[in-house]
Amino acid sequence: MSARMRTRHFTQAKAEGRRFSCLTSYDAPTAAIFDQAGIDLLLVGDSAANVVLGQASTLSITLDEMLSMSRAVAGATQRAFVVADLPFGTYESGPEQALATAVRFMKETGVAGVKLEGGVEMAPTISALVKAGIPVVAHIGYTPQSEHALGGHVVQGRGSAAESLRADALAVQTAGAFAVVLEMVPAALATQVTQELEIPTIGIGAGSGTDAQILVWTDAFGLGDSKAPRFVRRYAAIGEIMLEAAQVYRADVENGTFPDASESFEDHK
Repeated sequence: MSARMRTRHFTQAKAEGRRFSCLTSYDAPTAAIFDQAGIDLLLVGDSAANVVLGQASTLSITLDEMLSMSRAVAGATQRAFVVADLPFGTYESGPEQALATAVRFMKETGVAGVKLEGGVEMAPTISALVKAGIPVVAHIGYTPQSEHALGGHVVQGRGSAAESLRADALAVQTAGAFAVVLEMVPAALATQVTQELEIPTIGIGAGSGTDAQILVWTDAFGLGDSKAPRFVRRYAAIGEIMLEAAQVYRADVENGTFPDASESFEDHK
């Protein structure tokens, strides 16, 4: 296993024109698999509210829930750089609240950094965390925690809004974020922003011109019955495999073929 990924490795990858891979993870088993596969950055996303807890949006997930999942993911990895989302309501009041939340993640879970949503308005908060020694990934474009204010799941940065998105990107870089997620941004704009920034861009629904890509793993590998967003490529059908396996197991139990003699214990040693 290679040495642990650090922020400098992502900076170096950007400078050398090497793309890197990111996925979400919410538990130890998937984290260990993705780590073994060589995924560079694992995000304990607040998307867990949707794909783990079955909620309609990311807004409902609690700090304690995120801390628990982050501890599991960080503890199961040896190489990947693990980042945790700051959940809604735990950082918006300002730098002091955000720092208190981020410190809990760093002290209690073993993650290497945190992610928060917002651009220009979050620059002072990002700066405070970075000054405290906490690596920060910024997140601009479509920001799920603001879905109601944004009018739903819609592409950001089109037309005249492009300049605002570019300003957000420059602001989070100046504040000290070591990378920035661009979500649901027109591909040409994402490419332009990537070329303008010194820090790496991580795209999700932002075309192929970013420095890295991230997907929600359950979308990418086909777990769950919800329709995946347009920008997702399905790499597996894990849900179908699990369904078939569960059906075979049920039939074996009902038919009395499980367990058999090899799966049972006898009186003698």
